[in-house]
Amino acid sequence: MITLRQLRYLTSLQAHRHFGRAADACAVTQPALSMQIRELERELGVELVERRPGEVSFTDIGAEVVRRAEHVLASTRDLMDFASHGGRLLTGRLQFGVIPSLAPYVLPQILPVLQRKHPELRVELRETQTKGLLEELNSGALDVVMLALPVGEPDLASMPLFEDTFLLAVPATDNRAADVPIGARDIDQRRLILLEEGHCLRDQALAYCTGARGDVRLGATSLATVMQMVANGYGITLLPSVAVDVEVRDERVKILRFADPAPGRTVGLAWRRTSPRKSDFVALGNLITETLGAAGSIRLAERPPANQ
Repeated sequence: MITLRQLRYLTSLQAHRHFGRAADACAVTQPALSMQIRELERELGVELVERRPGEVSFTDIGAEVVRRAEHVLASTRDLMDFASHGGRLLTGRLQFGVIPSLAPYVLPQILPVLQRKHPELRVELRETQTKGLLEELNSGALDVVMLALPVGEPDLASMPLFEDTFLLAVPATDNRAADVPIGARDIDQRRLILLEEGHCLRDQALAYCTGARGDVRLGATSLATVMQMVANGYGITLLPSVAVDVEVRDERVKILRFADPAPGRTVGLAWRRTSPRKSDFVALGNLITETLGAAGSIRLAERPPANQ
C-alpha cells in the first residue's frame, strides 16, 4: 500500500534532486529514503526516478506522480488542520510566506500585534520569491502567502489587502522638484536599477516603464542594495510606498511622485481553496490592514469578499 511517508520522501527528492539532501530534509538516513522510494516504485509498477552517478532526474511518469503526490499531501495537511483547530481562530501552527519586497517592511509592524492578540498562534515564516511561494503553497508546505495580486491560479483563493503605489527614488542631486508629479516618460531607462530576475516587483516596474526591458543593465537581490546604489549616484529606481520609511533614510536620496494614475501593485493574501482555515486567513488579513492602516502607511485595497 502507498503511504504518506513515501509520498513525502518522493516530493523531497524532487525538491532537492539529491538523495542525501532529501534524506537530511526528511530527517532520515539516505538508505531509508531510497528504500521507501524503491518500494513506492514496486507498488506502482513503474520507474519514477532515473538514478545516475551524481544526478537524479524523474521520468515523465515520475514527474506526474510527484505533482499528484503534492496534491495528496496538501489535502492531508488541510484535513489535519480541520481536525486540530476545532473552530478556534488563529491558533496552532501557521506557515506564512511573504515575498522579499514586503517582508522587511510589513512584518516588523504586524508580528508584535499578532503575538499580542493571538498568543496561541505559532507563526513559521518563509521569505522567497513569488514562484517559490506559490509552489510551496500548492504543495502544502505553506498555509498562506502575502504577495502581489492577482495570483492567476484556479486552485488558489485570494483576499486583497492594500494598494502599494510606486515612487521614483533618485539621487538628491537630481534637479527635478519633489512636489512636481512625473510620468513614465520622465524616467531615464538607461539609469534604471531594479531587483534581479524572478522578483515580481521587477516585472511590475518594467510594465510601467514601457520599452525598458532591454535597457536595464543592473539588478540586485534586495531593495536595500538598490537604494544604496541610488544613494551613491549609480541610477534610479521605482520604490514601493510601503518601503519608504525603512529605505529612505539617506539624505543622498530624493523621492519623486508619479502623476495619476500612479503605478503600483495590489498586495493581498492567497491560500488553497481546499484549506479549512479560510476564517483564519480572513482574520489575518483584517489584522494586517488594521495595523498598517493605523500606522498611516497604506491605502486600503477595494475589498470585495475574499475570493472563494
